Amino acid sequence: MATIIEQQPLSTSAYIRTPVGQNIIFAVSNVLIVANQINVKFVAEVHISSYLPPVPGTTTQLVGTFKTKPNNAGVGMFDFRPIIESYVNADNLAKAGSEYKEEPTTTSRTHPIHLIDKYSGNNNSMRYLFINFKVEYLDQVLTSPTYNQLIQVQEAPSASYKIFNGYLKYTDKLDQIGVNFGFDISSLTLSTVKNKFLTNASTIQYANITDYGTLAFMNIQSLLAISFIYYNDSGVAIGTDLVIRGVANGGVANYNGDIAFGITFFGCFPGNLRNWSSTFQGIVSDVSYYTIQAKGLLDPVSQIYTININCPTLKGYKPVRLAWLNQWGVWDYYTFTMKSSRMISTKGSTYNQLEGSWNESAYRLDSFKGGKKSFRVNATEKVTMNTDFINEAESEWFEDLINSPEVYILKGYEDIIETTSALNQYVTSVRLTTSSYTRKTVANDKVIQYTFEVEKSKTLRTQSI
Repeated sequence: MATIIEQQPLSTSAYIRTPVGQNIIFAVSNVLIVANQINVKFVAEVHISSYLPPVPGTTTQLVGTFKTKPNNAGVGMFDFRPIIESYVNADNLAKAGSEYKEEPTTTSRTHPIHLIDKYSGNNNSMRYLFINFKVEYLDQVLTSPTYNQLIQVQEAPSASYKIFNGYLKYTDKLDQIGVNFGFDISSLTLSTVKNKFLTNASTIQYANITDYGTLAFMNIQSLLAISFIYYNDSGVAIGTDLVIRGVANGGVANYNGDIAFGITFFGCFPGNLRNWSSTFQGIVSDVSYYTIQAKGLLDPVSQIYTININCPTLKGYKPVRLAWLNQWGVWDYYTFTMKSSRMISTKGSTYNQLEGSWNESAYRLDSFKGGKKSFRVNATEKVTMNTDFINEAESEWFEDLINSPEVYILKGYEDIIETTSALNQYVTSVRLTTSSYTRKTVANDKVIQYTFEVEKSKTLRTQSI
């Protein structure tokens, strides 16, 4: 009476890291029990862990038990996507042990993930998933008196998957082996010079000298470092940094499978470097661009990313830097350097106030009283921003922005020590109000430029009277 997992997501090394935004299908069978017993149900015990892989046979990480009846083919089918996607979400705060301006964060004092000096693990982006399957049926046993006995038999354990807060587009290619299918994530793991960080952005990006931001990657290397090479406007290297992924830098010395570092963030934009790098601080006025590359024990294990420093605009436009949750559940960034405008709209409550004083021994004429008054005024700010001229790859990348459920405005680096600040002033929650997006091409549009509008999510509450 063997219970068999007939179908499951592919579980070899290229597929074991599974985005939750896809169908997570399992099909389970037990031919003899389905054919010979009554009230048969297939049972799935779902285990999710935020540290190491769940241990089969224990209930420590058990989050729920789910049942289904056999279908017409005698198979129990489960789609766990609606269940497990609620166990991963965006990381907005850095993990304890990471640093901001060389001050380690603790459980009592946190800082936004975008501001980290070097490395930070994840608090919410990745989890382990393990499922134990059983078959349940009602066994009719004749005694005096007659009673029915509920029996569960034959466990069938799944592989341990690493689920993360990503989703698949309909154009993303799925591989199928037999009836099992999955998405090959190997190009997003740092193992060869062809692989990339967890972003759909171009390997050439632009930022202001004060901009914060991170790149994220999936840990598979025992030893890892991030290499920086800084260049002046003549293309001459003027400095380097090599940052080891160790505990002292907010990371982990040797990756041992701790899911909190299965996805790791790295602060790599100019604001992050100004937090801690004496090399970058010493040449900040001379840096025209710099390169970033991940390196393993011997060889590079990622593509080379280039960050170009934007020249200050002579027209006086105020730049706006957006951060948004991308397809892979981490953060992408873009600085809008062209014309931006801010509009404040107000909505309040009013009442009609009596003139003068009516509760004293004599009526007193008060000129400031009477007429229609505002009881409260609530203000909402909208920001409209424009890109510079961009290429077709960036045009396609902006689709992630229009589809993102989380968008923020980031404030840039400030040359002050903030030992007591809550750092709430650096990240402003906004809602993208631009509801349509046309992918532009050079053939159709000659030049490519976009306008986006966001609305600050929090209403400014003023005094009430």
